[in-house]
Amino acid sequence: MSQTERKPQAGPDDRFSVKLLCRNCRDPVPNIVEDFASGDLVCGNCGLVLGDRIIDTRSEWRTFANDEGDDPSRVGNAANPFLDGAQLDTVIARGGDKGSGLAKDLNRTHGRTTAQRHERNLIQAYKEISALCDAYDIPKSIVDIAKQLYKKVENEQLQRGKSNDAIIAACIFLACRQDNAPRTFKEICALTKVDRKDIGRTFKFLKSKLGANAGTTSSNDLIARFCSNLSLGQDAWRIAKQLTEKAKDMEHISGKSPLSIASACIYMASHLIGDGRDAKAISDIAGVGEATIKSTYKIIYANRKELLTSEIMERNPKASESNLIVP
Repeated sequence: MSQTERKPQAGPDDRFSVKLLCRNCRDPVPNIVEDFASGDLVCGNCGLVLGDRIIDTRSEWRTFANDEGDDPSRVGNAANPFLDGAQLDTVIARGGDKGSGLAKDLNRTHGRTTAQRHERNLIQAYKEISALCDAYDIPKSIVDIAKQLYKKVENEQLQRGKSNDAIIAACIFLACRQDNAPRTFKEICALTKVDRKDIGRTFKFLKSKLGANAGTTSSNDLIARFCSNLSLGQDAWRIAKQLTEKAKDMEHISGKSPLSIASACIYMASHLIGDGRDAKAISDIAGVGEATIKSTYKIIYANRKELLTSEIMERNPKASESNLIVP
């Protein structure tokens, strides 16, 4: 008699439903244990081996951590698309030598002999780009574009005679523009601690050498972010956007930067709805001097009849021209 009996199990299709029973226990509700270590099927009640050479279908998780803790991985880290080569290098762990320091020395020596300088520079630059962008909550899409730009600079050896910090700052600035989320030069300066003139020169150099689409920065691209940072509502944002679209075509305001126009329009819109922000608060957020904001506001206030059309006033019931500050 065989060790197991297979009986049809009641169901919608009896031809494909079978039930494994222990020949000793004859329990209609069998307690079958799968012992993956030995590859056996064992009855949990009497210990009779019911089958052998079973296949372990579980995930082949392994732990590659040097220290204690869980680090489950099936195939290791994914390949980095920003690095060249197969990336299947063997790395000597720093720990595991009981504090003698031998493993750390071997790791350092192995890294010097096997890793290419080109790859080490890329990895270090990528880490710095990621850290800087994380500090300003810049999206990952912009981080990836900045890394791609830096890799082009490294491959074409355009970094000669240029500061590496300035190149990284210019790549971030250019990536923000390409992803339609531009930042101002002052914001990139505050982020990277690189002088504005250095960023500007490096940006123009990379744009000409790489042939990259640098895009343009308009006032509308900046208004939404500035209004959010100033805790202004949708009404102020909507009015500021409409004012900017009309103000940029005015002859009297020609020569003013988009940043100055956006700041002055936000200043007017906030007071127009009775939720005014002073020039200093806007200056701190936008990075424009108070005097610049007030001088630009003076121009658009003088032309308010042309800007504050009936369309703007009717769409925004909270808006009242009497709330405006006379410059």
